[in-house]
Amino acid sequence: MKNKMIELLFNEFNISDQIYMLSQKVEEYISEKFEEIDQISQYNQYKVLKAFQNHHISDTHFVETTGYGYDDLGREALDAVYADVFRAEDALVRHNIISGTHALAICLFGILRPGDTLLAVTGKPYDTLEEVIGIRGQNNGSLKELGVNYQQIDLTLEGKVNLQEVKSAVNQNTKMALIQRSKGYDWRPSLSVTEIGEIIREIKKINPDTMCLVDNCYGEFVETIEPTEVGADLAAGSLIKNPGGGLAPTGGYIVGKKECVKLAAYRLTSPGIGKKCGASLGMNRQMFQGFFMAPHIVSQSLKAAIFCAAVFEKLGFDVCPAVNDIRTDIIQAVKFNNPELVISFCQGIQKGAPIDSFVEPQPWDMPGYESQVIMAAGAFIQGASIELSADAPIKPPYIAYMQGGLTWHHAKLGVMIALQNMVDKGLIDISL
Repeated sequence: MKNKMIELLFNEFNISDQIYMLSQKVEEYISEKFEEIDQISQYNQYKVLKAFQNHHISDTHFVETTGYGYDDLGREALDAVYADVFRAEDALVRHNIISGTHALAICLFGILRPGDTLLAVTGKPYDTLEEVIGIRGQNNGSLKELGVNYQQIDLTLEGKVNLQEVKSAVNQNTKMALIQRSKGYDWRPSLSVTEIGEIIREIKKINPDTMCLVDNCYGEFVETIEPTEVGADLAAGSLIKNPGGGLAPTGGYIVGKKECVKLAAYRLTSPGIGKKCGASLGMNRQMFQGFFMAPHIVSQSLKAAIFCAAVFEKLGFDVCPAVNDIRTDIIQAVKFNNPELVISFCQGIQKGAPIDSFVEPQPWDMPGYESQVIMAAGAFIQGASIELSADAPIKPPYIAYMQGGLTWHHAKLGVMIALQNMVDKGLIDISL
């Protein structure tokens, strides 16, 4: 079988013997990490299954509604299942939440009022939130234009939350604390749920009324607990990332305290309507099924991330997280220190995709980002980063961020093709 595999990879994908042998050694090296991932996936799978059973999900919940969407049983049951799994009081799961940024913006605009202070405790938020808050851009209806104050606590030099500075900054006017779980486009460890809980506890000691909002993108089902289980008032994310399981065609979710979710729902629709309307348009089945598949799909993505880390760590590149670090999201960062390398890596990931493998991505001025960005995403769902994808801002130190993978075997091959692409262009000597 080994010889047949080598022959297939060489003839069909131009993968050299050296890269194949490297991948085999790496896979053996990380086998114990895979066992840990499978244990977490199994736990989360059972948790999701029980939620489906608790709420008596049946095919009646997949029935399409139109117009106002009154009495949409599927919409209401999907909210209940999410709330159950996240151990939250309530949830808002909708196909017309277009992204994680949109979900977070709904929370921010739904709760914050003129004169309130938003405190970002994990440094500068993800790029696409900058214009929402008002850090960048003008005359766009940002929080800043509406009179919401903004304060930011930068991370320590080690990439950790500066708890002392956070505690000094919290006061009676601090209406909301924003906590970003994932590293985003930073070179730092992502936050664990335990760390998030510690931050929330310290904030609540000073001002129990400060609402804590967690940007949960890329983190769902990576651990056995979620931020709403350690005190978060709200957590939000995208359905074309982890919780959509690769099946949800679009959408986002918000989970948390009932009153907070209600205010967010008023922002999504209108005051007085909130969660009571909104036709599901036949999307409920995909969102239910994707959520059911999510623990397994996330485990596939985690295996891909660890494999990528091990390959490039062995070749002498800095990676974050390192192979043996605890995983708190599905993102794997590789520091290439060279624009050609980072572009070639992303183009190689695209070459390994099932969709648009013939397309060569190029850096471009992507809306919401400060610098040019290259994005590789040959996905069934446009831009779905739970599918194998890679992106990078084209700026020093030229870091590529890889995430996703619906199946581990495809993701492994994607990394191999990316490496082969770099070797073929003379950018990496595999014999080093």
